[in-house]
Amino acid sequence: MSRPAEPLAPRRGRTVRIGITGPIGCGKSQVVRWLAELGVATVDADAVARGVTAPGSPAHDEVLRHFGPAVAAADGTLDRAALGRIVFADPARLRELEAIVHPAVRPRILDALERAEREGAPAVAVEAIKLVEGGLAALCDEVWLVTCDAAAQRARLRDRGSAPEDAEQRIAAQAGLADRLRPAASRVLDTSGSMAETRAAVVDALAEAIAAAR
Repeated sequence: MSRPAEPLAPRRGRTVRIGITGPIGCGKSQVVRWLAELGVATVDADAVARGVTAPGSPAHDEVLRHFGPAVAAADGTLDRAALGRIVFADPARLRELEAIVHPAVRPRILDALERAEREGAPAVAVEAIKLVEGGLAALCDEVWLVTCDAAAQRARLRDRGSAPEDAEQRIAAQAGLADRLRPAASRVLDTSGSMAETRAAVVDALAEAIAAAR
């Protein structure tokens, strides 16, 4: 049985930076939600990417120019679902998208890290699928790799409303990702078990990360 966890005490010393990464459907966002409940400042790289590609932004217009009418909605804005189908089916197209979006995302994440430190957060967690490849892991004190077994991964994507073919396409696009990320990971959190077990592991990992930094 997991024990209740109290929010972190006010920071003593510097803010600990934790990178959260891992394959789709393995529970990264849930881990981050638990960290937020415990008083950790959080940054969602996907949310930042959506912000920098919002209608009217330079990156939004550049994505439309680069990928053409196939990713344009009826109102002329970016059709994110259509874009996703293209880039998850072709690694080269995904790299093209990242080359447009990542330069706009990184400064905003750096600003968020600095803001967490100014505000005295005991820790800040950055959730990013490209944490390592994008160079953000180098900014972190710890990298947590969130994994789960294949059955749990598929079930979670199905519960999110993903069509089976879309889920398989996204899983295939990330084949071998966990193995590639493992050498960079400070900790590996396997979320295949119960919510209570996983939350307890997150609480313990956070306490250890804070203690190590102090």
